[in-house]
Amino acid sequence: MDPEISLIFQCTSPSSISECQVRAELSPLYDRHPVPGDRVQIETAWAARRQQKPWLFNGAKFRLHSIKQEGGVLVFRLGLTCYKEFVGTNLASRVEQLRQQGHEDFGNSQAYLADPLGVGAMLHTADDKFVFLRRSLCVGEAPGKVDVPGGHPEPQVVTGKTASQGPIHHQDLPGELVVKELFSSVLREIQDEVNLPPPTLSCPLLLGIARNETSGGRASAEFYVRCSLTSEEVQHNYAIGGPEAQESTSTIFVTRENVLTMEQSGDLWKELCPSAKGAIKLYVGVMGQCR
Repeated sequence: MDPEISLIFQCTSPSSISECQVRAELSPLYDRHPVPGDRVQIETAWAARRQQKPWLFNGAKFRLHSIKQEGGVLVFRLGLTCYKEFVGTNLASRVEQLRQQGHEDFGNSQAYLADPLGVGAMLHTADDKFVFLRRSLCVGEAPGKVDVPGGHPEPQVVTGKTASQGPIHHQDLPGELVVKELFSSVLREIQDEVNLPPPTLSCPLLLGIARNETSGGRASAEFYVRCSLTSEEVQHNYAIGGPEAQESTSTIFVTRENVLTMEQSGDLWKELCPSAKGAIKLYVGVMGQCR
């Protein structure tokens, strides 16, 4: 296994997991445990990051505490966090100290970390290629690296609240709407980053969940999405530009055959973000034998 990633969960079914097979539990019990006095350190880290990249903004995020399987249903146990806490814990220089302390105090290395849940997509075109994006140099994480389309499910989308309307609380987030947002968010990211019309995209199927070990083990749910357009048509739409066109500089199309062997034989693997590595690892493990 590449040391930059680890797998939390991998679907055992070749057809992956659909939205109706997922449930979400929201609770303050699933929030990050604060370390006494760490608020000052978080604010300091955030101020320093904002000075480097003033376009960054804070916002509420879902925090993945754990998962469990109940019969044929996968349950996401989710708390709430924010991007500022992510910068001040997962991306902080003290992250390994926090993980060690979490392990000692709670038997959980992630207990003191923000761990905002991300989403990513293995986007498969009609001519049997997968879509990757070269990240721009102005993004907050992994500038210049190659990634899959992705981002975060947003609590604000579930509640309909803006940041100016006050904080979001766990009771504001019905589980069924959170699951809907989890699956919808990956389609929204594809639409915003690659500029693909919604009718060209299939319903997402969950492949599994991977950790990015270069950002304190932050988790990302990885999905498989089929696109009815060819790679040439995808490139045409991408060139026109979508709402988040500034986040990447170019597309890279990789045949399915090469995706299946990328970790062993491809120089591109070295250029991938850990999130993309996790997505590929899960796709190969779940759907590598499918046609």
